[in-house]
Amino acid sequence: MQQKKYTLVWEDQFNNNELDQTKWNRQVEAAGRFNEEWQRYTADIKNSYIENNQLVLKAIHESETHGLDQYSSARLNTAGKFDFTYGKIVAKMKLPSAKAIWPAFWMLGSNIDENGGDTLWPMTGEIDILELWGSVDASVVEANVHYADVKGKHTQMGAIGYHLSKGTFTEDFHEFELEWTKEEMIWKVDGNTYHTLNITDKKYYAFHKDFFLLVNIAVGGEFAGYPDDTTPFPQEMLVDWIKVYQLN
Repeated sequence: MQQKKYTLVWEDQFNNNELDQTKWNRQVEAAGRFNEEWQRYTADIKNSYIENNQLVLKAIHESETHGLDQYSSARLNTAGKFDFTYGKIVAKMKLPSAKAIWPAFWMLGSNIDENGGDTLWPMTGEIDILELWGSVDASVVEANVHYADVKGKHTQMGAIGYHLSKGTFTEDFHEFELEWTKEEMIWKVDGNTYHTLNITDKKYYAFHKDFFLLVNIAVGGEFAGYPDDTTPFPQEMLVDWIKVYQLN
């Protein structure tokens, strides 16, 4: 079997002193905008910055109480600056984990309305390269895709987990990879394939067009549960690099 030949088309090694704003947007959103999460997403450099040649996303508890808008965090995306159809996406990251802490590295269809497009989620499609549920298990990351069924209602692949054989994703850096072609998506951690999805069926129409990248830390929400006094803050997500390749 002939090996696929990929060419690097986009990367960020985070070697500058500041976030490269030709590549990234700091998305600003009010608390509760998504999934009843408690954090607000800010453009403040206290929530996203470069340190030691790494991107740092930081979720901060801003008060002595727990509740809506008592936390700040970061949600970065490449909308309008870099999007693509098909490729191999690889990132080296160290993840946060605690009760109600929900880091993710993922992709949205470039036509989504929240970034200037004309299409509502889930018709845009969503590709989750990794999610970690701090309320569940710090040694497990999950893959998923979300899209609309024939009636326009939300449906999904269903989360598939990768379990570390030793340790947790908070203790060290790991490489997270998605290989996305017109035939399939393949998820890997540290080079180990753990799920493959065939996307040739017409129901997967959303996954054959441009997507952009996102990275964020959510705090709380209807899926992640909610933080309390047992949840330590701040929580940090460290990104050593992100690279995107496409077939020659």
